[in-house]
Amino acid sequence: MTTDETPTSTPTSDEPTPAPAKKWWAVDRRTLGLRGAAAVVLGASVATSVFLFVENKDSKDLLAAQQQAREAACHYGPVLADYDSKNLDSYFTAVLDGATGDWKKQFEATSTELREALTQGEVVSATTDTQCALRSGDEDAAEAIVVIGTTISSLGTEHKAKPGQLSMVLSLRHDADRWLVEKVSSPLPAVPAQ
Repeated sequence: MTTDETPTSTPTSDEPTPAPAKKWWAVDRRTLGLRGAAAVVLGASVATSVFLFVENKDSKDLLAAQQQAREAACHYGPVLADYDSKNLDSYFTAVLDGATGDWKKQFEATSTELREALTQGEVVSATTDTQCALRSGDEDAAEAIVVIGTTISSLGTEHKAKPGQLSMVLSLRHDADRWLVEKVSSPLPAVPAQ
Protein backbone atom coordinates (compact mmCIF):
# COMPACT_ATOMS: atom_id res chain seq x y z
CA MET A 1 0.00 0.00 0.00
CA THR A 2 1.31 3.35 -0.96
CA THR A 3 0.97 6.52 0.98
CA ASP A 4 -1.02 8.20 -1.75
CA GLU A 5 -3.85 5.79 -1.45
CA THR A 6 -6.78 6.72 0.72
CA PRO A 7 -8.93 4.28 2.49
CA THR A 8 -12.03 3.29 0.58
CA SER A 9 -14.26 2.92 3.55
CA THR A 10 -16.83 5.64 4.30
CA PRO A 11 -16.78 7.41 7.59
CA THR A 12 -19.54 6.46 9.97
CA SER A 13 -21.55 9.00 11.91
CA ASP A 14 -22.62 8.67 15.48
CA GLU A 15 -26.37 9.02 14.60
CA PRO A 16 -28.10 6.02 13.14
CA THR A 17 -29.83 6.61 9.84
CA PRO A 18 -33.60 6.23 10.09
CA ALA A 19 -35.14 3.26 8.46
CA PRO A 20 -36.79 4.14 5.16
CA ALA A 21 -40.25 3.06 6.38
CA LYS A 22 -40.18 5.37 9.42
CA LYS A 23 -39.07 8.35 7.32
CA TRP A 24 -41.88 7.71 4.79
CA TRP A 25 -44.49 7.50 7.58
CA ALA A 26 -43.38 10.82 9.11
CA VAL A 27 -43.63 12.61 5.77
CA ASP A 28 -46.93 10.95 4.98
CA ARG A 29 -48.39 11.89 8.35
CA ARG A 30 -47.44 15.52 7.85
CA THR A 31 -48.86 15.49 4.31
CA LEU A 32 -52.06 13.87 5.52
CA GLY A 33 -52.39 16.52 8.22
CA LEU A 34 -51.96 19.33 5.68
CA ARG A 35 -54.37 17.69 3.26
CA GLY A 36 -56.90 17.17 6.04
CA ALA A 37 -56.63 20.81 7.10
CA ALA A 38 -57.00 21.91 3.48
CA ALA A 39 -60.10 19.72 3.11
CA VAL A 40 -61.65 21.22 6.25
CA VAL A 41 -60.94 24.76 5.03
CA LEU A 42 -62.31 23.93 1.58
CA GLY A 43 -65.43 22.32 3.07
CA ALA A 44 -66.04 25.31 5.33
CA SER A 45 -65.53 27.66 2.39
CA VAL A 46 -68.04 25.77 0.23
CA ALA A 47 -70.57 25.60 3.08
CA THR A 48 -70.19 29.34 3.72
CA SER A 49 -70.58 30.10 0.02
CA VAL A 50 -73.76 28.01 -0.20
CA PHE A 51 -75.16 29.64 2.95
CA LEU A 52 -74.41 33.16 1.68
CA PHE A 53 -75.88 32.33 -1.74
CA VAL A 54 -79.12 31.08 -0.16
CA GLU A 55 -79.27 34.07 2.18
CA ASN A 56 -78.66 36.47 -0.71
CA LYS A 57 -81.35 34.77 -2.82
CA ASP A 58 -83.80 34.90 0.10
CA SER A 59 -82.96 38.56 0.65
CA LYS A 60 -83.50 39.36 -3.05
CA ASP A 61 -86.81 37.45 -3.04
CA LEU A 62 -87.95 39.34 0.06
CA LEU A 63 -87.01 42.73 -1.40
CA ALA A 64 -88.78 41.88 -4.66
CA ALA A 65 -91.93 40.79 -2.77
CA GLN A 66 -91.90 43.97 -0.68
CA GLN A 67 -91.51 46.11 -3.80
CA GLN A 68 -94.42 44.32 -5.51
CA ALA A 69 -96.61 44.74 -2.42
CA ARG A 70 -95.82 48.47 -2.24
CA GLU A 71 -96.60 48.92 -5.94
CA ALA A 72 -99.91 47.05 -5.51
CA ALA A 73 -100.85 49.32 -2.60
CA CYS A 74 -99.88 52.43 -4.57
CA HIS A 75 -102.08 51.24 -7.42
CA TYR A 76 -105.06 50.18 -5.28
CA GLY A 77 -105.29 53.30 -3.10
CA PRO A 78 -106.32 55.57 -5.98
CA VAL A 79 -108.80 52.93 -7.16
CA LEU A 80 -110.65 53.39 -3.85
CA ALA A 81 -110.66 57.18 -4.10
CA ASP A 82 -111.48 57.68 -7.78
CA TYR A 83 -115.19 57.38 -8.67
CA ASP A 84 -118.11 59.16 -10.30
CA SER A 85 -121.68 58.60 -9.13
CA LYS A 86 -122.81 58.54 -12.77
CA ASN A 87 -120.62 55.53 -13.55
CA LEU A 88 -120.25 53.36 -10.45
CA ASP A 89 -120.20 49.95 -12.16
CA SER A 90 -116.57 50.31 -13.27
CA TYR A 91 -115.65 51.61 -9.79
CA PHE A 92 -117.18 48.60 -8.00
CA THR A 93 -115.58 46.21 -10.50
CA ALA A 94 -112.12 47.75 -10.02
CA VAL A 95 -112.40 47.73 -6.21
CA LEU A 96 -113.52 44.09 -6.11
CA ASP A 97 -110.86 43.03 -8.62
CA GLY A 98 -108.09 43.99 -6.20
CA ALA A 99 -109.86 42.75 -3.06
CA THR A 100 -109.82 39.47 -1.16
CA GLY A 101 -110.87 38.05 2.21
CA ASP A 102 -112.72 40.21 4.73
CA TRP A 103 -112.32 43.41 2.73
CA LYS A 104 -113.98 41.86 -0.32
CA LYS A 105 -116.87 40.50 1.78
CA GLN A 106 -117.31 43.83 3.56
CA PHE A 107 -117.29 45.84 0.33
CA GLU A 108 -119.75 43.48 -1.36
CA ALA A 109 -122.05 43.61 1.69
CA THR A 110 -122.15 47.43 1.75
CA SER A 111 -122.05 48.11 -1.99
CA THR A 112 -125.82 48.64 -2.33
CA GLU A 113 -125.94 51.28 0.42
CA LEU A 114 -122.73 52.90 -0.87
CA ARG A 115 -124.12 53.06 -4.40
CA GLU A 116 -127.32 54.74 -3.17
CA ALA A 117 -125.45 57.29 -1.04
CA LEU A 118 -123.03 58.24 -3.82
CA THR A 119 -125.80 58.44 -6.43
CA GLN A 120 -128.13 60.55 -4.28
CA GLY A 121 -125.30 62.91 -3.31
CA GLU A 122 -124.04 63.09 -6.91
CA VAL A 123 -120.54 62.54 -5.56
CA VAL A 124 -117.48 62.71 -7.78
CA SER A 125 -114.04 61.98 -6.35
CA ALA A 126 -110.75 62.24 -8.18
CA THR A 127 -107.21 61.59 -7.01
CA THR A 128 -104.58 64.28 -7.36
CA ASP A 129 -101.60 62.72 -5.60
CA THR A 130 -100.66 59.38 -4.09
CA GLN A 131 -97.93 58.63 -1.57
CA CYS A 132 -97.35 55.18 -0.19
CA ALA A 133 -94.87 53.29 1.90
CA LEU A 134 -94.55 49.75 3.13
CA ARG A 135 -94.90 49.47 6.89
CA SER A 136 -94.01 45.78 7.04
CA GLY A 137 -93.98 42.79 4.76
CA ASP A 138 -92.62 39.43 3.76
CA GLU A 139 -93.20 37.19 0.76
CA ASP A 140 -96.80 36.36 1.73
CA ALA A 141 -98.28 39.38 3.54
CA ALA A 142 -97.64 43.10 3.80
CA GLU A 143 -99.03 46.27 5.30
CA ALA A 144 -98.81 49.60 3.50
CA ILE A 145 -99.68 53.17 4.39
CA VAL A 146 -101.30 55.15 1.57
CA VAL A 147 -102.02 58.87 1.59
CA ILE A 148 -104.11 60.17 -1.28
CA GLY A 149 -104.78 63.74 -2.26
CA THR A 150 -108.32 64.10 -3.62
CA THR A 151 -110.86 66.51 -4.93
CA ILE A 152 -114.48 65.79 -4.07
CA SER A 153 -117.58 67.43 -5.42
CA SER A 154 -121.21 66.71 -4.58
CA LEU A 155 -124.59 68.32 -4.08
CA GLY A 156 -123.30 69.50 -0.71
CA THR A 157 -120.44 71.43 -2.33
CA GLU A 158 -122.71 72.70 -5.12
CA HIS A 159 -120.64 70.57 -7.51
CA LYS A 160 -117.50 72.58 -6.76
CA ALA A 161 -114.46 70.38 -6.27
CA LYS A 162 -113.00 70.67 -2.79
CA PRO A 163 -109.49 69.38 -2.09
CA GLY A 164 -108.98 66.83 0.64
CA GLN A 165 -106.74 64.04 1.80
CA LEU A 166 -107.47 60.42 2.58
CA SER A 167 -105.10 58.26 4.64
CA MET A 168 -105.41 54.50 4.99
CA VAL A 169 -103.57 51.35 5.93
CA LEU A 170 -103.90 48.48 3.48
CA SER A 171 -103.22 44.89 4.52
CA LEU A 172 -102.21 42.86 1.49
CA ARG A 173 -101.94 39.15 0.85
CA HIS A 174 -99.95 37.53 -1.96
CA ASP A 175 -102.37 35.35 -3.91
CA ALA A 176 -101.02 33.29 -6.81
CA ASP A 177 -99.19 35.85 -8.96
CA ARG A 178 -100.44 39.16 -7.50
CA TRP A 179 -101.03 41.10 -4.33
CA LEU A 180 -104.63 41.63 -3.18
CA VAL A 181 -106.01 43.86 -0.42
CA GLU A 182 -107.61 41.92 2.43
CA LYS A 183 -108.19 44.75 4.89
CA VAL A 184 -108.61 48.52 4.66
CA SER A 185 -108.24 50.65 7.76
CA SER A 186 -108.70 54.38 7.68
CA PRO A 187 -107.19 55.57 10.96
CA LEU A 188 -107.29 59.20 9.91
CA PRO A 189 -110.43 60.86 8.51
CA ALA A 190 -110.33 62.76 5.28
CA VAL A 191 -108.75 66.13 5.97
CA PRO A 192 -109.82 69.15 3.92
CA ALA A 193 -106.91 71.10 2.51
CA GLN A 194 -106.36 74.54 3.99
